[in-house]
This record gives sequence, structure tokens and C-alpha cells, in this order.
Amino acid sequence: MASHRKLRAAAVVCAAVAVAGPASAAAWAAPPAAVQETAPLLPVPAPSPSPDPFADLTPDEIVDRAVTATQSATSLRMAGRVVSEGQRLDIDFAVNERDECTGLMKIDGGTAELRRADDFTYMKGDEAFWRVSMASQGMSKPQIDATIELVKGRWLKIAPGQAGSSDLSGVCDLKGLLASLDEDKAEPGTLVRGPDGEVDGTPVATLVKKETGEETGTETTEPEPTAPGTIEPETTKPETTTVSVSQEGKPYILKMVKTGGEEPGSMTLSDFDKPVDVVVPPASETVDLSKLDPGTSA
Repeated sequence: MASHRKLRAAAVVCAAVAVAGPASAAAWAAPPAAVQETAPLLPVPAPSPSPDPFADLTPDEIVDRAVTATQSATSLRMAGRVVSEGQRLDIDFAVNERDECTGLMKIDGGTAELRRADDFTYMKGDEAFWRVSMASQGMSKPQIDATIELVKGRWLKIAPGQAGSSDLSGVCDLKGLLASLDEDKAEPGTLVRGPDGEVDGTPVATLVKKETGEETGTETTEPEPTAPGTIEPETTKPETTTVSVSQEGKPYILKMVKTGGEEPGSMTLSDFDKPVDVVVPPASETVDLSKLDPGTSA
């Protein structure tokens, strides 16, 4: 999603967007989906509340209620791990309906903090984060070294209209992220209700879907024999996705887990409707994006 034709100023911004941009986040918001690595595949077993609030509902009806409730949230926290294009990304963001957000992202040992308020985006990464990000954009070592000297220990300030601004704003677009919940719902009848569980102490109902090879693009027929010495192509395991829906209060989606497929991972949603406090960095600790490349228009 990030442009590979931008000047180095845009490359710095879009490097992060390429890994943690709105498309990846939105894809994980689509039910049933989310992130897994060291987290358990299913919620911890727990007694169901009595009576079961979903006793008379089909799995599809439960998901419909969960999507409606989650989309109604004015704010939430999203934390977990995703794998996109073979690259592992850890995120922990709090986002509200005013497109404000604050949080952290980690890739390949590097860490960056992102804040957005009043249409301005601020990003502060450690050296490892910038080097991994800029190298992934094809920047040369001298370019990377020079840019790191400018941003070291400081917040990169991106104004509306500057390169990468619209992509980064999408990371903090709560309504945009939640809108995708309607886009990729499972086909009617393909969801099954799994055993009830618990997420962070809250009883949940779990909905499970297993993709077939045809749905995921995975070849399920017997492969053609290969010539001696030829390396067998790797196949992607079919996806299994699990959505955990709160059985207490509003039926919010509390956790999403995906195994198999090309983007496995796990994501937990919490802090629904709680205030998101974004502290704007002082001017003395920021560097404007345009300073990184005088030829880049604001």
C-alpha cells in the first residue's frame, strides 16, 4: 500500500504505513479474523452466564449483533500481533471516533509510537524501527543514516496533505476500520458455535469458521508429480478463524484469532467507549516532515 516512488521524506512515513497501514488493520477487523502467535487459539474455557444471551440465535445472528454493537463504539483499544507479507507486527492502539489515536507498533525488533490529534500525525521510532522501515523501502545506507540523524529522539510531524498523511490517518480512522466488519462476513451457514470461553475475565461465545482450499486459493487436489530435483512448492494451510463475542453487556467482539492462511495472528479489542487521551508532543521535540527533503511539497 505504501508508494515505492516517493522521495525519502515520504519513504520514511510510508515505510511504517506499508506494514501497519489501514488495509492490514481493516482486514483483521473483518469477522471472523484476528492474530495468533503465542496466544492460545481459543478462549480459556469458562462457565456460560445463565441464561445464555445467545441461546435462541444462530451463529450468523450472533455475529450480526456483534458487528452492530462493535461498530457503535465511540472508541476502543486494539492490541495483538499480525503477520503480513511474512513480516511480524505487534500493535497496541487506542482509537476514537474523532480520528484521534495513540499507541505503539513493533516490527523486527524496532519500536515506534504513533499519536494523532487535530489532523496532525506524530511518529517517534527508535533506530531499529527506522532502519528496518527505510531499508524495506529500498533506501540506501547513506540516506538512512542521514535521515536517522534528523529524527533521532524526536517526533516526526506530518501535516494534512503531506506525503503519507492520508495513509497514516487511516490507521486512526475508527469508523473506517470498523466499516470492514460488514464487508467480509462469512457466507450464511458456514459459521459454527464453538465452546463458550472467557477473554480477560469476561464470558464469551465463540464462532468458528474453517476455510476450504477453494475459498483461500489453496490447492486441495492431488498435486502433479514434479521432475527429480525440483523443489515442491509450499502450500498454505487453510484458515481457521475464531471470533469471541461478549456474553455480558453489549455483544462486543472481544477477540479475533486466525490460524493458517497467509496472515495468521490474534487481536484483542477492549476499552470500548473509554476516553482516548492523546498528548501532543511539544514543538521543541518535533521535526517537520518537509525538513527531511526540501523538495517534498507540504
